[in-house]
Amino acid sequence: MIKLATIPCLALGLATAATAAMPMLHEEQLARAEEALIITSPIAGIENRFWFDYRIDVIEAQKELTSDLRRASDIEDKRDAWEEYAHELKHERVQYIEEMAERGDRAGRVYFVD
Repeated sequence: MIKLATIPCLALGLATAATAAMPMLHEEQLARAEEALIITSPIAGIENRFWFDYRIDVIEAQKELTSDLRRASDIEDKRDAWEEYAHELKHERVQYIEEMAERGDRAGRVYFVD
């Protein structure tokens, strides 16, 4: 005999299993690849307004993705949300790198000399 309290847990488990079985959208794969490229520390160790703007823009893009996915009513809405997220991440990363390059700041390099 199944207790009534276990029925929601079983339904939740089935919903999770069904979600896990869905293949990842191509747009989501691209967005995940862009996420892997998020810059996690400032270029040349310089924390300036460009660095803080970049971090804020990444966080804003993540919040917007969450909101867009929550409001998505069909697969096309989800694709649009993931595509926009990937585009924003790439745009913000490139813009930050270009701003720092204009200032002459580049990612540091370490040379080992014997």
